[in-house]
Amino acid sequence: MKHLLAISTILLGFWTVASAAERPAPAGGSVLSTLATGHPRLMLKDEDLRLLKASSVEDALLQKCWQDVQEDAEGYLKRPPLVYRKVGPRLLSVSRDCLGRIYALALAYRWTGDAKYAARATENLLEVCAFQDWNPSHFLDTAEMSHAVGVGYDWLYSCLDEPTRATIRQALIAKGLQPGLEVYAKGGWWVKSEYNWNQVCNSGMLIGALAIAETDPSYAERIVPAAVKSLPLALASYGPDGAWGEGPGYWSYATHYTAYGLTALETALGSTFGLLEIDGLSKSGYFPIYTTGPTGYYLNLADVGERSARRPMPCMFWLARTFHNPLYAYAEHEQLAGRAASAGHLVWYAARPPARAVRKRLDYYFGGAVEVVTMRSAWDDPDALFVGIKAGYNQVNHGHLDLGNFELDALGVRWARDLGADDYNLAGYWDSKRGGTRWSYYRLNSLSHNVPLLDGKNQDPLAKSSFAKTDINGARPIALVNLTEAYKDFARSTTRGIALIEGRRAALVQDEFELAQTCEVAWGMTTDAQIEIGPGPVAVLKLQDQTLIARVLSPAHATFTVESAEQQPPQKRNTGVRRLLMKLPRSSGAVRVAVLLAPVWGDGKTVETAEIKPLARW
Repeated sequence: MKHLLAISTILLGFWTVASAAERPAPAGGSVLSTLATGHPRLMLKDEDLRLLKASSVEDALLQKCWQDVQEDAEGYLKRPPLVYRKVGPRLLSVSRDCLGRIYALALAYRWTGDAKYAARATENLLEVCAFQDWNPSHFLDTAEMSHAVGVGYDWLYSCLDEPTRATIRQALIAKGLQPGLEVYAKGGWWVKSEYNWNQVCNSGMLIGALAIAETDPSYAERIVPAAVKSLPLALASYGPDGAWGEGPGYWSYATHYTAYGLTALETALGSTFGLLEIDGLSKSGYFPIYTTGPTGYYLNLADVGERSARRPMPCMFWLARTFHNPLYAYAEHEQLAGRAASAGHLVWYAARPPARAVRKRLDYYFGGAVEVVTMRSAWDDPDALFVGIKAGYNQVNHGHLDLGNFELDALGVRWARDLGADDYNLAGYWDSKRGGTRWSYYRLNSLSHNVPLLDGKNQDPLAKSSFAKTDINGARPIALVNLTEAYKDFARSTTRGIALIEGRRAALVQDEFELAQTCEVAWGMTTDAQIEIGPGPVAVLKLQDQTLIARVLSPAHATFTVESAEQQPPQKRNTGVRRLLMKLPRSSGAVRVAVLLAPVWGDGKTVETAEIKPLARW
């Protein structure tokens, strides 16, 4: 049994993508010269499944993963049929429902041999194959449905009769692959995209085409070269450090589909055509690890769901195995403790490494189109102090006007928060040009974010920013963000500095402006806490029986005020959310704002002051 368990370590895996011979994408018919014969050939071959089952005898977590998937499959047996139902312009919820059903049911059939799972999965496949279309006008829907149908056809091939196979192939071609080829031929926008649509659409097409490549080779012969040419545009967005400009939520979506697509190439063709070597991909597993605070909430940048929290993500196992990184596997095992696994955890399973094999830094810097710095006081304390700061480009896909935004955890509470996305169906939600309707929505504009405000106006939607200085992983970590472009209508220069001070027991947020005209300067923070103002330059925040004290250290005469963050429909309401504000009307020249955010720790002590010195001397 030991040799079977060794196969399941992250150093080897059941298959090891990184060890595959990499080569440029071949053209035309030669793309299928290495096609694996027979089925299943996508994601999880029969030999890999046999090893997985053998290893599960002695691996309790692996056994739990299987039990979770079987429980899902049992639930799917009772679900009503899949029907064509769009929400707004999207069929996406149906495509994803189908995908979840097929993976769980087909894997349960392959693991147990119980025909009831195969029968129900086949019914689901035929239901969606009978749809009028897979909604190619919103091609994510088509891609995810092609993924589901491709995997279902491949994994259930042995128990499908030939008429059923033909029905599924015909639908996959007519409703998935042919519409995809038309987009490739026209150079459609997602083919040239640098973000999640690229990975989702290309990978969905790859999986569908490779599933039927022996009977209908012309589709794979065209789709594989087109997808391999397109994918680097999006994979380059991970560079140089693994961050994802669309935020942690879309990191998960994009990275799962990266894993799906590259796994399909490897298992079906024996190569990932050099795509794994693209800078940043190997580091991308650090992004969800370091952007998760001790509360479990993400640094909620971009169009992320409200209170978006770290949850199990099978692609972390894929990253661990592919790039031989034990921290990725260890972090995912921590997430699976007490939480349900999904089919992907079995497909890419990586055994838990020993704790001594992993090392985490307290602080981390990510470069790229969006730059992020995170700092924390500890990893093993749920009450630890954590702050995350964002820089980058306001026009990044799904971006908000939030350069310099910060979020803060302490005492098990998210004190400074980001409200996240609003309803994608709002009129003009995607109109992101300067003056675009997108920036009239509260959750997306500067007014809801924890950023400076000059004259109550938004940041420039076309602005870029970067960290002017970082000095992290020491006793007093600091990060300085150059925000000059964001506020150029009012200031000749704008810089924000954030530091953890006094042994990482408090955070200091300091902004410096050289104003070009007289205007109001405001410091703001969005919070769920109850707020008591004063006396003097102090605000006491209370939430979940914990306390945080905000104190204005500069300028000396300033005090806080409180405003509601609630909005009217059709925007989301933000019920009970408040804004802690400090306003300096008719400011001019050089202005410095410094705010100390100090938790009241369990020992009853809190940091009450900090030395204020120019950011140039930080």
